[in-house]
Amino acid sequence: MQCIDINKILELLPHRYPFVLVDRVIDYREFDYLTAIKNVTMNEPFFTGHFPDKPIMPGVLMLEALAQASALLCSLSQQPKEGFDFIYYFAGINNTKFRNMVTPGDQLRLEVKFLNSKHDFWRVHAEAYVGEKLACSTELLSAVKEIQK
Repeated sequence: MQCIDINKILELLPHRYPFVLVDRVIDYREFDYLTAIKNVTMNEPFFTGHFPDKPIMPGVLMLEALAQASALLCSLSQQPKEGFDFIYYFAGINNTKFRNMVTPGDQLRLEVKFLNSKHDFWRVHAEAYVGEKLACSTELLSAVKEIQK
């Protein structure tokens, strides 16, 4: 089991508060899979408006958390040339389904499975769970770009 803490996540992702949506990587295998967690707390800024009397994590943010987990798998699977970093852009989404709501106090388990890569594009199957309940499933496509540090 290979854990990655928030400090390493911040090295690998360009996102910062309040948009970092992965708290810890609990396991991964390069070019295969990654499992991560997002602790959902009432302190999340989106809960003030979504919805004030019944807070629910927006589906688009579940997808963003899965996209960030996907970017982490990509980053952990390949090394950029010296003096460069990778940045990953959301390039496509298919077969997305939302099954259960995510509310404050939940721990969202993000599971990303590498499907294939072609040129600068990575395709993954991604699922988000709360306990054993599937909250969201999707197929994501990301574009990988090398940028100079």
